[in-house]
Amino acid sequence: MKIQIELFGASRDFSDRNFLEFDIENNSTIKDIRNKIVEYLDTKFKGNENFKKIVNSSSFCSEDNNIINDNYKILKGQKIGIIPPIGGG
Repeated sequence: MKIQIELFGASRDFSDRNFLEFDIENNSTIKDIRNKIVEYLDTKFKGNENFKKIVNSSSFCSEDNNIINDNYKILKGQKIGIIPPIGGG
């Protein structure tokens, strides 16, 4: 199934669009999505470590704007948002 990852904050540098799209297996989890994004970054940006850190420290939200954890199962094609942490001092 197809899933669309909406990009917010620093993750918008991952694409010239405001989303990424992946084919995933049924019952994939957010952890699987993190891994897909990291694989994409390895290919597209030659393993940019800063981008990988963004993915690994980001939260994800469901279509109904709830924060979801790494065990959340994707049951249908949907939009998931990636929300990177906001830097500060």
